[in-house]
Amino acid sequence: MATDGPSWADQWGAGGAMVDDDEKTEDNNSSKKKKDAKAAAAAGLGKAKAAAMVGAEKIKIGTSVGFKWVKNQCQKKGSSK
Repeated sequence: MATDGPSWADQWGAGGAMVDDDEKTEDNNSSKKKKDAKAAAAAGLGKAKAAAMVGAEKIKIGTSVGFKWVKNQCQKKGSSK
């Protein structure tokens, strides 16, 4: 085997000898776009989580009030006998 050429890992590893400079900048640009998208999604996720927590609390309160109302209605019917 010839040792004067680049190894397989050098050619196909992170970047490597077979990748043009244009492709490297495209990779950098796309990774930057991905990072920006993740940051925006994280900010949106915080807002969505807060809205979901408020909604869950409203459901919890509404369910509690509903059960109390049903319980009172049942007790009223039972006491009138």
